[in-house]
Amino acid sequence: MINIRRATVADLTGLSGLFDLYRIYYKKESDLQAGQLFLKERLEKKESIIFVASDGNKLIGFTQLYPLFSSTRMKRFWLLNDLYVIQEFRGKGASKQLLDAAKDLARETGAAGLLLETEKTNTIGNRLYPTAGFELYDENNFYWWKND
Repeated sequence: MINIRRATVADLTGLSGLFDLYRIYYKKESDLQAGQLFLKERLEKKESIIFVASDGNKLIGFTQLYPLFSSTRMKRFWLLNDLYVIQEFRGKGASKQLLDAAKDLARETGAAGLLLETEKTNTIGNRLYPTAGFELYDENNFYWWKND
């Protein structure tokens, strides 16, 4: 049975390991210590909401959301920035349960909705998100300014 709950600072050790695997998946160098500090700051400063999935014994996945605001809607919305489930638990519903927790957060906070971005090459995510009720939004151009 998979359980979903909001993460706390007490989850940092297991969560940091998952976060490191997530970053490695996106071709970043492993850095457990920096990842743990990053997550600790987000949690302590209440700059993000993190939900964790566990199988009862260990953490098996997480999603991290950041608050954003829409001026035209005059409402908050949530950026679903990170979603990761370890390989052995993929296809068992953990990702959908984490997405459901994110949707519940949006409803509870009166948010306009959830926004996420994934690479075009992320075949797993690009199959998952539509089945979880997310719609591909291609009416706007997405631009990125990179501060090197």
